[in-house]
Parts: sequence; C-alpha cells; structure tokens
Amino acid sequence: MVIALDVGTSSARASLYDAAGRPIPGRFRQISYEPTVTRDGGVEHDPTRLLEAVAACLDGALAGHKAPVRAVGVTTFWHGLLGFDGRGHPATPIYMWADTRSVPEAQLLRGALDDAAVHARTGCHLHASYWPAKLRWLNRERPAEVRRVARWGSFGEYLELELFGEASTSLSMASATGLLDQASARWDREALAAAEFDEARLFPLRDWAEARRGLRAPWAMRWPALRGVDWFPAVGDGAASNVGSDCIDPSRIALNVGTSAALRVVTTAPPVPPHGLWCYRLDRRRALLGGATSEGGNVYAWCRQMLKLPGDDQVEAALAALPAADHGLTVLPHWAGERAPGWRGDRVGVIAGLRLHTTALEITRAALEAVALRLALVYDLLAPCAGPEPTIVASGGALARSRVWAQITADALGQPIRWSPESEATSRGAALLALEALGVLPDLTTARQELGETFVPDRARHARYRDALERQRRFDDRV
Repeated sequence: MVIALDVGTSSARASLYDAAGRPIPGRFRQISYEPTVTRDGGVEHDPTRLLEAVAACLDGALAGHKAPVRAVGVTTFWHGLLGFDGRGHPATPIYMWADTRSVPEAQLLRGALDDAAVHARTGCHLHASYWPAKLRWLNRERPAEVRRVARWGSFGEYLELELFGEASTSLSMASATGLLDQASARWDREALAAAEFDEARLFPLRDWAEARRGLRAPWAMRWPALRGVDWFPAVGDGAASNVGSDCIDPSRIALNVGTSAALRVVTTAPPVPPHGLWCYRLDRRRALLGGATSEGGNVYAWCRQMLKLPGDDQVEAALAALPAADHGLTVLPHWAGERAPGWRGDRVGVIAGLRLHTTALEITRAALEAVALRLALVYDLLAPCAGPEPTIVASGGALARSRVWAQITADALGQPIRWSPESEATSRGAALLALEALGVLPDLTTARQELGETFVPDRARHARYRDALERQRRFDDRV
C-alpha cells in the first residue's frame, strides 16, 4: 500500500491506496481550512496551520492500520511562496497564486523584459501569480520580513524540512514558479535577476522520483509505520490531477473546476506553449501544457454567499430551468484578477446589464456561464497542442456538484465532456506516481479506469454561447 498526501488550496487529505491504485475503504481523512483574504488583494495561508492539518490527516488515515506501507506520495498547490529563516522555520505566510498585491511589479516586468522570451524559457508569463513579481513586491513593501528569510520555497519544502531536516524543490514545483529554465532544468538567470534574487536563497532541485527516508523525531515516534518508507517530493496539484484522472498523454485533456479552473494536457514532446497558456512539468520527461483561470468555484461560492442562494437542490433546479445566455447580462468573472489567457492581474469582476427584474439566480447562471466562456478561450488555444479529437475528461471539483454547470461547460466548449469516476483525482494521482516510482506499476496506463457519463453539447446552445463569448470579448476590450 501507499499513502497519498494531498495538500490543496482549501483542504488537506490523506488516503491509503492498494497496489492497483484503488483507495482503501475507511482510510481517508480530510481537514478543511481557508486562506486569509485582505482588502488590498492579499491571499495568504498560515504554514503551521496547514502542517497541523496534514499531521491530523495522517493520524486519521493510519489509526488502527496494521498492513505495511511502502511509500508516501505528496502533492501540493502550485505557486505558493514561503520564506524560511536560517533554522528552516517559516518566516512568512504562504503567499498564494490569487494574491494580487504584486500586480504593479508584474506590469513593470512586462514593460522591461521580453515576455515572449521569458515565457518560452520558463513556461510562465510575467504575472502576479508567479514568484518574480511577488519577490519584487516583498522587497519593496516588506523589507524587514525579507531580511529574516534565508531561503524561499513552497509548502512542499516546509513539509520535508519538518519531517527530515532537509529539503529540495521538485522540478514539478519549480516549473510553476516562473524562475525555472525548463530546457536545462536549472534556475533561470534572467528571471532571478528580474526578481532581484540570488539562486543561493533557493532550495536545490531534484526530480520527483528521488525519495527520502528516515523520519526524524518526533514524527518517527508518531508514525512508526512510516519511519523507513520512501517519501517522494511534492508534485504540483495540477500534474497529479491529470495523472489521477488518467489524462497522461495528448489523447486526453483534463478539465478541473475547483477554486479556480484549468484545462491541461500531458506531453513528452518538447513543449512550446502558445501565448496565453503555460507549460509546467510533471517531471524531467513529461510536461504539462494548459491554462488556468483565476475564476472557478470561487465565483460560484461568492454567488452563494453574497446573493443568499437557497439550498443546492433548489438552486440546481432553478438554474436548469433558465435558458442559455437569456438573462441579458455580460459578466467578466475576474474576481481574483485574470490568468489565462490574457494574464492581466489588474482585472476586476464586472456584471453588466442589470435591471430591476434581474434575479439572483440569473446573476448566478450568468456568472457560471462566464467562467465556462473563459474556459472556451483556453480550449481554443490548447486543442491544437493535443492529439486529434482529444477526449475532455472532467474530474471532481465544482462541476461534480453541479450537473447544470457541467452541461453549460460542454455547451460553451462545443465538445463532449466525459466524466471521470474518480472523485479524488489529485490524491489518486499522487498514489499512482508513487506506485510508478516504486516499479509496482510498470505503466500508468495499466491503472486506467472506464470513463463515466458524457455531457453532449447542444448545437443551438453552443451557437448562443459563441455569440455570448464575442459579447464578452468586446465588453472586456471596452473595460
């Protein structure tokens, strides 16, 4: 058996899986948490609180478990920036991808550097989600905090430091910082200079299959079953989600709508990401091309809270009864700025076309459609990078809780969406990668599952959504 440890934006999970990548019944624990959101655009996590959640999840998954465990596979959210003091303790909060306070620094970098060249090398546009802009902002706005920092990393490095006393950064996590030259698998000199930063203040790089062993006290006493097992370094949550939903080659595009939303495809060909998309790594051999929006389940959650919507079943029925794009509203769903495809971090959310008769449910339907339209823009860029007639596979997240939204997304893309039977794709991906590294799974395709329900697009609704997308584009240009 292996353990999958999944540290996400809104919760931590620990699960046990067997040698075929199937979850062990009753061996799943999840603890939720929320970031601190500030009025000036800050989005931060307390690393100590996340560590406590991880430890409690492992306690719960292992309680009373007697069978031997071979390894622990770890996945965590991409882009999070965390500073460590000289003793390896957190010296800052975790600055999350949705933190927009470094937008002015990102704009300055885009004016000073060749964004296309940086994008070609690092796979990342110059944007507030990535480390160069965040590090510059910290140097300007929080110099005292920066002086306490000896090294910068992510939550994955914090976990390794706590458990083993040493840490490194996986290529997967490094690839989403905006600081990695992906062709050479080394830190990029120009990006480091732009961040006003020295490579010595980063952790060494290593591939995800290079495991650690030997938990230090007190963790070895807390989890004796894990004392000598292999712990694999963290991979990005998007990469693990692709693996867990069996989207491991260009024939399948993974669709996930969680807090944000993304479309991603795995390739072993030398990746050249089109403008508007990113390229991250699963490992040295496998790359991930895709586009992540800043909007997704966060927009639906905002509607539920701010518009005082009724219960889930009632909302679903009411949304299903509303015709497609018939509310007269145009929504720019940039509640947390814009990532793909425009990468304009200073964008804000806009709802236009409100009238006295506009209802809360119409606003909600318009917002969900707007998120789907942004995904349609990403799909139009990504589809040529995939195989011929790729299958779109959706797993978990917000779409799993709303069949209406899943159908809206299929209609907006104009493509069938196949449902993955896996409700915990990211955790399963971490488990499958651990089994692959151990040699238990000779090929990830051997664990592939049958796909579930298909959401078939309606041609008439798709035509209405293409018109709506054009209205959204024109409105976005004007704003």
